[in-house]
Amino acid sequence: MTISPSSSAQAARESVARRLRNLRKTAGLSVTELAAACGWHHSKTSRIENARTGPSSADIDAWCRACGAPEQVGDIVVQSLSAETAYSEWRHQVRNGMRQLQDSWVQFFRSTRLFRVYSSTLIPGLLQTEGYAAALLTAIADFREIPVNDGAEAAAARVERSRVIHEPGHRFVLLVEEAALYYQLGDSEAMAAQLGHLLAAGALPSVSFGVIPADRPQRSQWPHETFHVYDDTLVSVELLSAQVNITQPSEIALYIKAFDELRSLAVYGADARALIVRAIEALR
Repeated sequence: MTISPSSSAQAARESVARRLRNLRKTAGLSVTELAAACGWHHSKTSRIENARTGPSSADIDAWCRACGAPEQVGDIVVQSLSAETAYSEWRHQVRNGMRQLQDSWVQFFRSTRLFRVYSSTLIPGLLQTEGYAAALLTAIADFREIPVNDGAEAAAARVERSRVIHEPGHRFVLLVEEAALYYQLGDSEAMAAQLGHLLAAGALPSVSFGVIPADRPQRSQWPHETFHVYDDTLVSVELLSAQVNITQPSEIALYIKAFDELRSLAVYGADARALIVRAIEALR
């Protein structure tokens, strides 16, 4: 089964569209009649009902009033806003710089009890050193042509945010593919420092750090996109162009199932440290 990271966002949009369509039908209005009552072209009604166009708050207000259901405006507006923020393009998130994005997650991290993170390509942000994070975030800013390239400041904020790993009341289960230990970001010194940090962080009592060996035979799970599971209520998936926030229980359950299977493929403790040491030696 293939996990579709944008399906939850689309499902949320379709749920709003279906609710508006049902309102129109219950009111006994045709597509053309509702459009006339709202003061727009009938094609707009069709686009909204088919989830091709997201309705604005004003659209929802006009729609509900035309259907004689003004009491539903507030609820549907909230539902629609939630659907539209499920798929959040990076270019919108970082328009004021990358440090702000790091800071925006601080309170959420502090309120989360269980973190489950899987990464096939990078060291998880919670375990990144400032040098590694600066190289990564600066490269991202360059690639995305972000006007405010504050990669170094964002890296410092990421490290500060990650101090949650030392606070009581949290547990962290972090998995990486072995390949992530070899993708070099920054110079050799920064990469060596990052790998050395993994040796220390993996020994923290609140942290379970696993590495999935590249030569693991007969894998039941193939490498996936990076994803984070926060408690059992939110999955955040990182795509090249966007971040997808998944709240649909059935999809969360699918990611947790995948995570548990990936976790069973990983090695821990001395075996994980041996793989990290091998990666450090490969830098020389």
